[in-house]
Amino acid sequence: MTDHKRKNRIIFLTGPTAVGKTEIAACLAKKINAEIISCDSMQVYKGLEIISSQPSANLRKKIPHHLIAIAAPSKEYNVSDYRRSAIKKIKEIIGRGRIPLFVGGTGLYMSIVVDGIFNVKAQDSRLRKQLYKEAKMHGSNFLHQRLAKIDPEAAQKIHPNDTRRIVRALEVFEVTGKPISLLQKQRKGITDKYDVKIFCLDMPRSRLYKRIEARVDKMFQQGLVAEVKKLLGRRLSKTAAAAIGIRELKGYFTGAYDLNEARRQIIRNTCLYSKRQLTWFRKDKRIKWIKVGVKSGKSAVSYS
Repeated sequence: MTDHKRKNRIIFLTGPTAVGKTEIAACLAKKINAEIISCDSMQVYKGLEIISSQPSANLRKKIPHHLIAIAAPSKEYNVSDYRRSAIKKIKEIIGRGRIPLFVGGTGLYMSIVVDGIFNVKAQDSRLRKQLYKEAKMHGSNFLHQRLAKIDPEAAQKIHPNDTRRIVRALEVFEVTGKPISLLQKQRKGITDKYDVKIFCLDMPRSRLYKRIEARVDKMFQQGLVAEVKKLLGRRLSKTAAAAIGIRELKGYFTGAYDLNEARRQIIRNTCLYSKRQLTWFRKDKRIKWIKVGVKSGKSAVSYS
């Protein structure tokens, strides 16, 4: 390929929550002349500054950040909205002669940009209601087993507790007669047009969990309780309401348990979320893994 036809590079830096993406991305952005595009489904919302660990205002002044605090928490901001915004930002950043650097741990957002969106108009509201009814009666695992028989590839990628995606996969199959995994392969992403590199940060589980605990404590110090109380005073979209910390602190506000228990639940659920993130990323063979460790009291990075 000749130089004038060389593809523009786009970099994705992902990994589990609290692994250190923000700090490493800031250093990387300075070195490679990049602008950062958030790849986090909660950072898109206004009013979730602490709970979603949005980069500080000071950091965002030093390095351009995009798609942070752009949507009201009362409104749904879905993957289609994100992809449309992300593609626009890619073009703008490249137009300025800089490199788009996506940073965040939402695997679905990354996938929707890299691989394209699944846009099959297969809908049957009556069937969907029936499937949700069955899930409520028998559990989501019951439907997951059914999905495994008709589309084992999709079943392997979808968690047995992810009722929404299981129902959607079954609905698509019943309406089109084709497995959703087959239809998803027809998506068109950005890899044909751009040189896409994906890196995932990782560290020993025990150390990651300690970092999660420290982050949660810092969030409390920054005013997490007040932020969540304010959020609970307004109508929240289904997506925004799913932010870890909202449900847990709601129990504290209603008197179901004390603040220490709320803290414990936030830490536990964040650790569980980090495991799900890593499971998602390990299925993507295009990812290059970077082990983040500590040597002689200094941060160390090694490639695997």
